[in-house]
Amino acid sequence: MGKDYYNILGVSRDATEADLKKAYRKLALKYHPDKNKEPGATDKFKEIGAAYEVLNDPQKREIYDKYGEEGLKGGTGGTGGGGHGAPPDFSGFQQFNFTSFDPHDTFKRFFGDEDPFAEMFSNFSNFSNNSNGMPGMHSGMHANMHGMGGPGTSFSMMNDQHFNKQDPPVEQSLAVTFEELLNGTHKKMKITRNVLQPGTNTLKSEEKILEIDVKAGWKEGTKVTFKKEGNQSIGKSPADIIFVIKDKPHARFTRDKDNNLIYKHKVSLRDALTGIQFTVLTLTQLKLQLELQLVTPTTKRIIKGEGLPLPKRPNVRGDLIVEFDIEFPRNLSNEQVATLREVLPP
Repeated sequence: MGKDYYNILGVSRDATEADLKKAYRKLALKYHPDKNKEPGATDKFKEIGAAYEVLNDPQKREIYDKYGEEGLKGGTGGTGGGGHGAPPDFSGFQQFNFTSFDPHDTFKRFFGDEDPFAEMFSNFSNFSNNSNGMPGMHSGMHANMHGMGGPGTSFSMMNDQHFNKQDPPVEQSLAVTFEELLNGTHKKMKITRNVLQPGTNTLKSEEKILEIDVKAGWKEGTKVTFKKEGNQSIGKSPADIIFVIKDKPHARFTRDKDNNLIYKHKVSLRDALTGIQFTVLTLTQLKLQLELQLVTPTTKRIIKGEGLPLPKRPNVRGDLIVEFDIEFPRNLSNEQVATLREVLPP
């Protein structure tokens, strides 16, 4: 028959992912060999981990439901779910080896950098002695934590909310140039964070490199999140680190919401009225010659496809829009005013 993984976790056969996580969290903490020294706790801990690894993996769970534990091992005698014969050929499926399975790897992946026991014991240290003279507990607390501190120890602190606290995310600007956004770029960001030392409540400063693939055309405000890479602290999950894309000021261009590049060309009032010729250097270093007979404050020239790539369509680029900044004279002599009145239309 093989092992009944649903029964081991105490869940129904239609258990959801959330049901499985809740059951595993409760049982893994209860039977963890570092906390539970009773005979058989280690084997129970391994069974719990194996059950969670199988049922939380849709592919393994499908095979197990049809063919039982033997199906996971590639055998032909599985009877789970009423099926018979060898399991179907799932591409890329690796047989599950219970013998070599390490439940501590499952426990570590599940809790990540979080120390699931730390806050529990730090909370107990804040309580006054109870009527029985036992430090760290209020009288009347009653919730059996079998195997954590010895049989019969009573606590009321073990619930999921103690393991879900997390420091607020830390945001940091990531400045990128338009040249980098033209084709995308790879950034390496060095952070310094506090890390809990294994088996202790002490913190140590540690440097780490976080790598970011900046995609072509990413807009300002785009966020890149690194889960739980922030400072570690006792009783809490580390904060997320979020890098926020920010345009680095450019010597020639700004950009609008459509990833068009805006270039403002200064022109004197005289040239605006009599015509100009000038060269625009694009982001790709292409030199474009422009000629205008008359320039007004609303005059624009649009050069197709010389802007930044569109984030959702990186093979398509926005436009380069040339705008004009007409410089008016600060003062005119009487003779100049008279001449202008004479030559300019009313």
